Amino acid sequence: MLIPFLCSIFALPYWGIKNKNMYAIVNIAGQQFKVQENTPVFIHRLEANEGDSVNFNEVLLVDDNGSIKVGAPLIAGASVSAKVLSHLKGDKVLIFKKKRRKGYQKLNGHRQYLTKIQIEKITA
Repeated sequence: MLIPFLCSIFALPYWGIKNKNMYAIVNIAGQQFKVQENTPVFIHRLEANEGDSVNFNEVLLVDDNGSIKVGAPLIAGASVSAKVLSHLKGDKVLIFKKKRRKGYQKLNGHRQYLTKIQIEKITA
């Protein structure tokens, strides 16, 4: 096949090759995230200090090199451990309201508080 060969020459991703990394789908603060080890994730603000280690036990799915475990709804004994890297604020979102022909204009802004975590280990 020519496509994998060209992708290897030009360092392009080839989606026909299975991903060799382990990943999990985790419920963190009411949202579901697909996480892999040693990758940073931005989530809603956690009540933890920078440098602390946190565990998430609500694991919905784990893929370990092609062997998939799906929970009903959670996988028993599975957890994801992460390290809190920093607390920050997200980009500003502007909310603009207007009623035509009435002279009514309202501009509001919002910045979400976020926590940057790095996934350390996935145990299934």
